[in-house]
Formats: sequence, C-alpha cells, structure tokens
Amino acid sequence: MTIDLESLIFDVQGLIPAILQDWRDGTVLMVAYMNREALDKTIETGHAHFWSRSRQELWEKGATSGHYQRVRELFVDCDRDTLLLKVEPMGPACHTGEPSCFFSLAWPAAKESTDHPLPRAHGGVIDRLYEVIVNRREHPNAESYVSSLMQGGQDRMLKKITEEAGEMILGSKNQDRREIIAETTDLLFHVLIVLGYHEIPPQELYQELASRYGISGHRKDGHNKEGTHD
Repeated sequence: MTIDLESLIFDVQGLIPAILQDWRDGTVLMVAYMNREALDKTIETGHAHFWSRSRQELWEKGATSGHYQRVRELFVDCDRDTLLLKVEPMGPACHTGEPSCFFSLAWPAAKESTDHPLPRAHGGVIDRLYEVIVNRREHPNAESYVSSLMQGGQDRMLKKITEEAGEMILGSKNQDRREIIAETTDLLFHVLIVLGYHEIPPQELYQELASRYGISGHRKDGHNKEGTHD
C-alpha cells in the first residue's frame, strides 16, 4: 500500500517523529523529528534530514561526521503520524560512536560482567545468538554444547555443517515443510558457531548480501566472466 504524503499528520509544531532502522538486520538506530522541509529534502537526496528542535534548523545526518544514513524505504504508521525510515548506515548512528543510540539496558536490571555481558540492541535473534556463541568461546562451560563443539576442534564443527546440510537436503526432498524449517534452523545454528570460531559477526554477512543484492534495489542473480556479480 502506497500513501499520499499529503495525508501525514504533523504536530502543532509542524513536526513528525522519524524512527531509523537498519534495513539489513532491523536494528533500531535512532529517533529524530522531521518537518515537511526535512521530509522533502530526504526524499530529494536519499539521505536522512531532520529538524533540530534545539537549534531550530534543518540538518542532514552525517553532514559533519560523514556517517550519513542512506534511505532505502520510508514507511508510515497506521495513524499516519510517525515515520519509519529503513536506512543503510554509512557509519555509527549515535554521536557516541555506537552503531545505535539504543545501547543502554533499562530493564530488566542486570549486572555487567565478563561472563555475562549486557545484551546489545541488535536487530534480531541471529545477532543475539551469535553473541551467546562468542561468549561460550571466550568463557568455556563444560555443560555447553557450543563450548564442547568448539573445543572439539575445527574438523568436528565442519563435520556438523555437513551433517546438518545433508538433513536439510533430505527435508527438501521429502517435501516436508516442518522438517525443512527444523533442519535449516539446525544448519544455521552450526554455521553461526563456525562464524563465531572465526570471529566473523553476522553484520559482515549482512553487508556482503547488501553489496551483492541490495545496492541497486533489485536482486542480482548471476556472475560475469570476472567472477563478480553482474
């Protein structure tokens, strides 16, 4: 569904809140405000522009730091009084240098320690699961399956990849939807373990996928003679 921007509802100050979300992994990056000029400038340039309530002026995110937020899609909520911008971050969204402004845990209360680091506001379960895997690598636990698999060495981890891939193939051959989901989940879990072993975070995969399939706005399915995606 596409809506007419003229139907947007701005507040009495002529502003509308805008939430920025990483289009690759769903991480909520920041919240700011737009007036109509900022919205028009965002659409015109493809870079997020906002209205500063403290300085009372238009500003482009990243104009000073170089950390622009390239807008991929713009959504409007059901009441038409809030915007959601799916963006490709060109650097940290937060002025502190953090990728997201939402890095401070408020609830539930938790104590930060080396064994149990505070969770970060990543986009989804894959990122959180990867953090658990890395924690098991850095702080082995005799009762942890991940720890025991890693301590078994690279060959043992790679053997599990082969086994899980084979089971996923069988699920597909059997035309069994439930089996495909279950076995693909097992495969993905063990792939994350291998990534954790090599210290490769999922964000690097998101970026690789984005560079291959997302920059031009449509999927690219082939390779040219030089081996790059055409």
